[in-house]
Amino acid sequence: MHLTILAVGKVRERYLADAIDEYAKRLRRYATLSIVEVAEEQAPETLSPAEQEQVKQREGERLLKHIKDTHYVIALAIDGKTLSSEAYAAHLQRLALASRSDIALLIGGSLGLPTPLLHRADYHLSFGPMTYPHQLIRLLLLEQTYRAFKIMLGQPYHK
Repeated sequence: MHLTILAVGKVRERYLADAIDEYAKRLRRYATLSIVEVAEEQAPETLSPAEQEQVKQREGERLLKHIKDTHYVIALAIDGKTLSSEAYAAHLQRLALASRSDIALLIGGSLGLPTPLLHRADYHLSFGPMTYPHQLIRLLLLEQTYRAFKIMLGQPYHK
């Protein structure tokens, strides 16, 4: 399985970067993993709804350049489907069995993903209704994806 995490922005906090590197290293034992970061749009703190959409559009265009026609696209979206770790593992396993093993996982910027990119996605995944910093979501996604592989292979995982 080939996984590509496409994310807006760089991880700035060292403690998050270290944890992301650790889970990326663990995950690479089970799958080919690429992490692609695209530039975050520089914008003032307060934006009108129209300006927010423009920011999301520009960031979305940067992400879209890295999505291949062959990708099965999973977009992280607050209104997406919430899954248990076991259900996420089962979803990935079904994709592998269906020869959909080239997967792109999208993480938007602080304003989220634009509507056209959400429409391009094959699946919307949510980590729940709470709002998380997009840098932290990258760590959570890697950890849960690593956990999913451990579940799929019937291997133990620390509790």
